[in-house]
Amino acid sequence: MAESVPVRCPSCRREHSYTPNTYPCACGSPLTPRILRGGSPVRVEHHTWEDTWVTVRCDACGRRSQWPRPELGCPCGLLLRLPVAPLTSASPAVPGSPAEPPRQPAPTSAVPRPAFRPVTIRTGRDAVNAAAKYLRWLGFRDVLACDDRPGTGVDLRGTGVVAQVDPTTRPSALREVECLWLNGLNASAVGVFFSLAGYAHDARTRADELLVPLFVMDLTGTPQPVNDSADDLIRMGA
Repeated sequence: MAESVPVRCPSCRREHSYTPNTYPCACGSPLTPRILRGGSPVRVEHHTWEDTWVTVRCDACGRRSQWPRPELGCPCGLLLRLPVAPLTSASPAVPGSPAEPPRQPAPTSAVPRPAFRPVTIRTGRDAVNAAAKYLRWLGFRDVLACDDRPGTGVDLRGTGVVAQVDPTTRPSALREVECLWLNGLNASAVGVFFSLAGYAHDARTRADELLVPLFVMDLTGTPQPVNDSADDLIRMGA
C-alpha cells in the first residue's frame, strides 16, 4: 500500500493526508509516484498536457512510463499539484503511454457496492463519460449525456439526478453551481457537480449552503469529494 504524506494547502493552510494512486507496471508490479516530502504543492490554474503527466520508474524492472501527476482537491476550492521526487536511476527509458489505472478501493459506504473502476481522462468527452460511470456506480439509473447542454448547462441526466461536468482549466464559478442547483430543483433531482480544476471560493461556499455535492476529478477519472454533501452521497448512494 502506498505511503500517505502530509500536504498543506498554501491558501487556507489546512493540512491533508494524501495517498498517491498505485498503477500496474507492464511487468505486473505495483508502481506509485513518490511524493517529494517537504515540497510545496502548486496551485493548478491551467491544465496542459505536458504538466499533467509524470514519468515514474518501476523499482522491479526499471521501466519508465508516464502516469497522471498527483493532484489534490482542497475543500477551500483549490486544486493542488503535488511535487514528485525526481528520478535518480540511470536505467534506460522504456517508451510508455498513459493507461487505464487499476481498480480503486471503494470508500466506506453504508451501501454495499463493488470497487469503482475509473476511466482515464484525455478529452472533455472522457470527463463526461467518467462522471456518468461514477453516478451509475453510486446507484443512479439511466444516466445519459444531454443533447440540450448548451441551453441548460446540464451534461448528464438520470433517474433522480442531474450533473454538470466542467473540464476546463479554471475553477468552476458560483453561477455554474447555482444554475446546476436550479436545474436539480426544477427536475426534483439532486444536482451533482464534477470539476477538473476545483472551485472558486464563493462557489464552494454556496454549494455548502445549497447542499450541492462537489467532486474534483484527476486525469485517472477518479472523482474525489470536496464537501460534506459529496461525502454523504458516497456514503448513502442514490
